[in-house]
Amino acid sequence: DTLLEFLRVRRILEPAATAMAAERITEEDSEGLRALLDSIGPDPAAEDLVANDLEFHRRIAACSGNSVLCSLLESMSGPTARARVWRGLTQTGARTQTMTEHRAILGALAAHQPEVARSWSTVHIAGVEQWLASVP
Repeated sequence: DTLLEFLRVRRILEPAATAMAAERITEEDSEGLRALLDSIGPDPAAEDLVANDLEFHRRIAACSGNSVLCSLLESMSGPTARARVWRGLTQTGARTQTMTEHRAILGALAAHQPEVARSWSTVHIAGVEQWLASVP
């Protein structure tokens, strides 16, 4: 239950940070995110994908330009990391879905589309939340 609460708060805060980042992101930041996503290859282990995922989201929060928001999101990433690995190991297609959603978020960021970036971020986080809520 506590983990679901973390994810629900993350679903509120992270899309806002992503939208803010879309307004401020530089081409250099976008290229760095693209290189980060490319670095894990097409079929990463769940643990590698989660490490990449944590860094991807950390960098986006940093691009928001709001240090308080970054700190809040950073404090919430640790407790949700184990659930992300578990999902990657147990849910069919979760790794591919995560990578596809990361690319969509990056596309919206690079195009400076705050509302599209916010929407993709919401979908991305809600997927983990829905999966966790459905696990017995």
